[in-house]
Amino acid sequence: MIERWDEADDARRIRSRSRTIGEYFAAEQPLLDPLPDEPFETGRLFTLRVDRYSQISVRTNRYSVPVRLIGRNVRAMLHASELVVYDGREEVARHERLIAKGGCLLDLDHYLEALVRKPGALPGATGLDQARSAGRFTPVHDAWWAAAVKAHGERDGTRALIKVLLLGRHLPHEHLVTGRAAALKTGALTSDAVALEARKAAEEDGQTQEESARPAAGPSNVTSLASRRLAHLPPDKRPLPSVAHYDQLLRLRRPDRPTP
Repeated sequence: MIERWDEADDARRIRSRSRTIGEYFAAEQPLLDPLPDEPFETGRLFTLRVDRYSQISVRTNRYSVPVRLIGRNVRAMLHASELVVYDGREEVARHERLIAKGGCLLDLDHYLEALVRKPGALPGATGLDQARSAGRFTPVHDAWWAAAVKAHGERDGTRALIKVLLLGRHLPHEHLVTGRAAALKTGALTSDAVALEARKAAEEDGQTQEESARPAAGPSNVTSLASRRLAHLPPDKRPLPSVAHYDQLLRLRRPDRPTP
């Protein structure tokens, strides 16, 4: 609609001027500088100090940052709908902007390094409650956590859960949920087992639709990872290896020395 207005306005004359707006712009356009390569920044920049709770205060609201930044100054760019936090040139946090005053938005991932050392603080953590409300900490998380505590004890089971949560920095959330459910089903209550199942889920998602529709080769539920990877490779047309060229060493071999 705005483009139609622009086209219609090109034919308009301003008062008694001899040329139209479109004709004036056609003469001016070649003289204009090109647009800048970098987009114009519309956010408001703050330089803030991270407090002992690993939080910064922006416009009466508090937001979390990674615990390694406690006591340091960071830059926060406040946009209309989000807040982006930088340590130097590195982006370290991104939050949805809080509209009401006096709010607090915490990312559980920002506190995991501290919680590994103090796992007893996890059950009452505000970041855990917010992760549950946002759907990032699912019922599968709770079920795996309860089983790990039952198997390893309160402290070690909670620490195992935190190690699983740390995997979220390297593996997609949906694959970790699938891996955690598979590990729970088999009773594998370690972070290594969850990582293995999550990578299996990622490989399954990477298959083509043709491979997904292909029937299983047999009744066995065990899948060879090597066979799956080889299925993606083109046929090997190289000749089979041979040791024939080593026969020349037989001609160079010295005769056996006589036994004294």
